[in-house]
Amino acid sequence: MASSSSSTHQPKNFDVFLSFRGEDTRRGFISHLHKALCQRGIYTFIDNDLPRGEEISIELLKTIENSTTSIIVFSENYASSTWCLEELAKIVECRKNKQSVRPVFYMVDPSEVRKQEGKYGKALTMHEEKFNDKKKIQRWRDALRKAASISGWDSKNSRDDSELVQKIAEDISKTFLNKMRLSVAEYPVGINSRVKSVLKSLNIESKDDVRILGIYGLGGVGKSTIAKAIYNKISYHFEAKIFLENVREKSITKGIIHLQETLISEVLGDRSLKVHNECGGTDMINKILYKKRVLIILDDVDNSDQIKKLLGKCDGFASGSRIIMTTREKHLIDTIGREKHLIDTIGNGVSTYQVKELDEKESIKLLSKHAFRSNKPNEDYLKLVSEVIHYAKGLPLALVVMGADLYGKTIPEWESDLNKYTRSL
Repeated sequence: MASSSSSTHQPKNFDVFLSFRGEDTRRGFISHLHKALCQRGIYTFIDNDLPRGEEISIELLKTIENSTTSIIVFSENYASSTWCLEELAKIVECRKNKQSVRPVFYMVDPSEVRKQEGKYGKALTMHEEKFNDKKKIQRWRDALRKAASISGWDSKNSRDDSELVQKIAEDISKTFLNKMRLSVAEYPVGINSRVKSVLKSLNIESKDDVRILGIYGLGGVGKSTIAKAIYNKISYHFEAKIFLENVREKSITKGIIHLQETLISEVLGDRSLKVHNECGGTDMINKILYKKRVLIILDDVDNSDQIKKLLGKCDGFASGSRIIMTTREKHLIDTIGREKHLIDTIGNGVSTYQVKELDEKESIKLLSKHAFRSNKPNEDYLKLVSEVIHYAKGLPLALVVMGADLYGKTIPEWESDLNKYTRSL
């Protein structure tokens, strides 16, 4: 997902459309909110460059239509702008098409907006005198009443703008989290218990330190699957987050520079930035992530050089950051934990978690899900299922592949395939 764009010739699809009165909030609250949303990978529209006039442009109306969520920042002078009121009316209209709408009451009481009292009442009266168009004014009044009745955020419930921005960014991130989830597994047997164990080690609630966790185990044991499930559960906590997949393979086939560019583009949402050499890429990553609370997952690393070139010295991340690596090599994590610069930076914050193979009960369930589309195997196949379980040795990948291969086959076909599996040992 990208950061923000201002006006463009062709309306694009945005995650969030910000509606606000520029003279009240643009240089302060809105600029901070916009930045916070963009840093979380939420593609946010802000109309920095659109020419103003009495009539709102068709381009802007299309942008509202093409946005997933609209955030309306009701400030002191919001209703004095006919442009803002037209935006609002369009936003409320789009709500009928399941678009999410969230109001922010910034230094105004929600009842003042809903009942059109105070400055909101005066602004509407002024518009009535100017336009002599009862239908238009009533449309604006209805939109104000409806929007102000929606659950949102009230600035008086926050200590300052910083806290309010943080609340909004976190809530919006959670909303989009379900739409940006990594694909974990069709049948996540045994995943939840292992994820819970990992989360204990990560201690996400603590913002006092930087922690590195190495998830290690045999190939096919489910390390990447667990890491993806963790990403889905916790990523909304962080300013910047990325799951960098297949590091070992891609460092060979595409090179470290490609991985560095991928990391940078995912964090910034800008694919135009190019890395010209590995050292420059590391420096760029460090500058981009400096003082940010980050979640970085490096999937399937196999040497410390990959980690150094993708993360640098890890000394610029804000407290509360979490770095997760999956690897087959436990000694790689042990080596990282002995790096002096890391000891100086994060102390004892490097830990490991070994992913154990599935037990017999879990193995039977996972195989049954794929081979029989059921939690339990067909009774006629019990002996054959036992042989498959013995062959797979608790490795989820083997159970998934064999289960999918054996699905719908007869007992003789199972026996034939099992002979092939055995001969391939």
